[in-house]
Amino acid sequence: MSLLKYQTLPFLVGNRFNREFDAFLPDRFYGNTVSTSTPAVNIVEDKESFRIEVAAPGMKKEDFKINLNNNHLTISAQQPENKVNENGEKYARREFSYRSFQRTFTLPQSVEGEKVEATYTDGILHVALPKREEAKVKPAREIAIA
Repeated sequence: MSLLKYQTLPFLVGNRFNREFDAFLPDRFYGNTVSTSTPAVNIVEDKESFRIEVAAPGMKKEDFKINLNNNHLTISAQQPENKVNENGEKYARREFSYRSFQRTFTLPQSVEGEKVEATYTDGILHVALPKREEAKVKPAREIAIA
């Protein structure tokens, strides 16, 4: 599985730049950038499968869309923007929700694409990617000499 890795500025320069930028342009000028960011992802591999875990609290399973096309798995979500909550209170700032995002992963050839399954529980989307039988690790065996 391949992911694109990005570089950030060194710790002190990055923090200082962010503080200066935030002081210069308050939120009303550049919007709430937190809600449009992509959620954190864990990728786990064992002998039988891969598993992708996407942290997306506050969403419903109906908000997600998962597509598999030519070994490219795309996970996306779209959530309508709600500026007023159930109690009639209006949000002044809302950071812990994703309105929309899209993540694409290139899957290895060893994944059995027809058997991909997904569940959403406790704010985490779990995508199970079973390996093909020929890609699974076989136990060691002794070979008799004829």
